Amino acid sequence: MSTVAIVYFSGSGHTHLMAQAVAEGAGKIEGTTVEVLRIVGEQIVNGRWKDDAIIEKLNQSDAIVFGSPTYMGGVAAQFKAFIDAASTIWFHHGWKDKLAAGFTHSSSPSGDKQGTLLYLVTNAAQHGMIWVNLGDLQSFLLGKDDGVNRLGGFLGAMGQSQIDMSGKEAVLDPGDRLTAERFGQRIAEVTKRWLK
Repeated sequence: MSTVAIVYFSGSGHTHLMAQAVAEGAGKIEGTTVEVLRIVGEQIVNGRWKDDAIIEKLNQSDAIVFGSPTYMGGVAAQFKAFIDAASTIWFHHGWKDKLAAGFTHSSSPSGDKQGTLLYLVTNAAQHGMIWVNLGDLQSFLLGKDDGVNRLGGFLGAMGQSQIDMSGKEAVLDPGDRLTAERFGQRIAEVTKRWLK
């Protein structure tokens, strides 16, 4: 039995939809328990993030998938507050040799999402974690039109949706949703293999 924890912040709902898709994919692998843990602003008091229940679930997991929208070329401030709070775990190498992965979303095709993924992989490396990459080529290179990895990211899953200021419910591009789902499945498969 393995546990994949997905910890993320979502401002407008798109990153939340990606987290759900990653969870759905991971849940397809037999013997995998999936924990979906959302960072919210109310967990930040006087500029510091704190939620002992989330930290305990992350400590007990075999793999941690980090997710944040890309805001101004990097992770959201709320997610950064969580990362800073986890520095006490870093000091004791509490997540050393856990598997790690990451995903992000922004409103523009580039949006400097690569910067967010580089931040996530650097944080994982500082914790001594083992990074799982996307593992999927762009589907059009394989003669398919399902939109898998349509944005050409390889460190982790990327999503993109146009800004909608009308207040409509967030929607993911079908290819981005499928990419996130396949990514979750890959993470769960690699975790199972890592634990053998």
